[in-house]
Parts: sequence; structure tokens; C-alpha cells
Amino acid sequence: MTIQQLFALEPHGVDTFVGAGREYPWGGLYGGHIVAQALWAAAETVEPDMEPHSLRAYFIRRGSPKDTVRYEVDRIRNGKSFCTRRVVARQESGAILNLEASFQRFEQAADVQPIGFPTGVPLPDKMTNSTWSDFFDRRWIEKADHPADGREGSGRAMAWFRVTEELGDPGDQRAQLLHRCAFAYLSDDLPTDAVVRTHPEISLRPENHRNFQGASLDHTIWFHRPIQSDRWHLHDFTCHSLGSNRGLALGHVFSEDGVLVATVAQEALIRDLTPST
Repeated sequence: MTIQQLFALEPHGVDTFVGAGREYPWGGLYGGHIVAQALWAAAETVEPDMEPHSLRAYFIRRGSPKDTVRYEVDRIRNGKSFCTRRVVARQESGAILNLEASFQRFEQAADVQPIGFPTGVPLPDKMTNSTWSDFFDRRWIEKADHPADGREGSGRAMAWFRVTEELGDPGDQRAQLLHRCAFAYLSDDLPTDAVVRTHPEISLRPENHRNFQGASLDHTIWFHRPIQSDRWHLHDFTCHSLGSNRGLALGHVFSEDGVLVATVAQEALIRDLTPST
């Protein structure tokens, strides 16, 4: 199966599409897969020169790999420069995800990158692949190799990611959409780790990890510049708040040559399931 087949959708009425789920190692759907398909569904209803520049998704309930997923697109606004779409992903159990995405026609303007690439990070080709999927490679950066650059937050989690097949010329508009959907797929893998590493009951006693339940609550992506997801990108996440069993992770994503291509934020649920005595 190719990446494009993984995201493939079939029309099912006006602004409605159906996609196949996929069972993952933990037995359910993967949030990044549903976000990527929802973004693809939204893009099917906009002009080809409109590129997604931001999205926010709320995970409503756990999806089942046994059912197809129905994506219902609402055309919120069509403008000359921007357009907005809302997508609800449903299964037999009800809505499993709500996504809003904004699209923009490219505008030539000033380009400034105040956030710098972390220095001294090991290169991915010299590291071990630790992926759980045939669709991408992941190279963890161990804590001992994290740079001391004063990045805000705690629980830092860093890894290199790339999808394992060529996705086409990133300068082509349709291929760039595929690159951005592939990035959405990858972007849900790492954020929760920063929250887990911040939780005192887990960070101080890692053996307690099995007593905690984790789940993504919402997921936001801002696309800053074109992305080539079949090339290495560094994902660098830290936790900025933890309370009421909710942790907020913020991540910067850089191409291998140091360009900030996206910023990702995710709120995750971390709940202690240890029986009370």
C-alpha cells in the first residue's frame, strides 16, 4: 500500500467522502491517519492553488479499524485569498473527529524565521530506526544528546521522521498537498511523549508508566513553508503545561537544512489508573 492509497477517499454524495481505517499495533485507529484523511477531504473541496496553512482537530472518541470512516465537509467560507472548511469524521458509533482547516493562496512577502535549529543534534543516518509503521522511519534522539539551548518547557522529546516512499516534486501543488497530509500523519506520533516525560509520577518512576492512560485530545498544525515529507525532518517537542490530567506539548519541526517548516501543538490526556486504596 502506498501513502496515497492510505489517505484515499471515495466520493459519497455532496462534499462527503469515505475512507478506510487501518488497525494499528495498539488495536485502534491512529489519530494522525484520521487527521490526514480529514485534511485530504477538505482539500478536495477547494481550488487547487489553495494550500492548507493551518488546521485544528479535536479527537472525540476512539475509532474502530473495523468500520469505514465518513468525512462530511462543510464549506464555511470561500474568499479570494483564504477559505475555511470544517470536517466531521464519523463511524457507526458517532463522530470520532472534528477538524477545521484554513487554506491560502500563496503570497509573496517577507520571510523571517526567529526560531533557530537546535545545534549539535545527531544526524538521522547514524541512528537506529524505531518506527512502528512501514510508512515512516523514526530516529529517536536520546536525552544525553539533547542540546542545551534553553528551549522553553520540559520533558523534551526529539526525533527525526520521514515517510518511506517518494511523494513527488514538492513544488507541484498536488504533490505538496500529499506532503502536507503525510506530515499531518507523522505529527501525531511524538507530542504525548513530552507530556509523559513531564509527569512527576512517570518521569521520577518510569515503572509507573503502565499505570497511566494516555490519549490525544486535540491537535493543531501551522504550516509555515513548503514541506518535503519524504526527506528527514527534526521534530522537537516540549511540554508547556500539565494540570487536571491534561498536558500541552508544543513542537517545532525543521527540515534537515534548518528551515522551520511547521509548528505543532497538542493537548494530551494523562490519567492515573492506579486503584485507590
